[in-house]
Amino acid sequence: MDLELVFDGATLRGDLAREGRGLRLDGGLRTAVVLSLFTDARARADDTPPGGPADRRGWWGDLLLGPGDRIGSRLWLLDREKILPSTLARARRYAEEALAWLVEDGIARRVTVAAEVARGDALALTVRIERPDGSTLDYRFDRLWREEEDRAL
Repeated sequence: MDLELVFDGATLRGDLAREGRGLRLDGGLRTAVVLSLFTDARARADDTPPGGPADRRGWWGDLLLGPGDRIGSRLWLLDREKILPSTLARARRYAEEALAWLVEDGIARRVTVAAEVARGDALALTVRIERPDGSTLDYRFDRLWREEEDRAL
């Protein structure tokens, strides 16, 4: 069990979930999914970061992991993009990349991601995780960003 981490699409921040006077535990995979999707993965050499070529980001903890192991997603690269079909396709691909470890580590049999426009002007992701026992977990993340927002980095 992990402490439950909840992502707030309105503020684009995660926080620990509270329950009474304590912290709520996550008996599923929500915290792992939130960390995988909303921790900024390092940009690849062929990526074009929205903040310019020097803004490669990435999580410092990757230095402690084994070769090829990385935490996070490249969803942040879409931060200033218009929500077009090509953007939705990249969002889906980036989310699938970030969650591939669930299948590689045997935690899931399959992970599927759908990216769509929510409320006409925001990106939303729906994640379905099929566990080895056949059970499924579904997560939805709305309002990952809105087109009219002009947020400073």
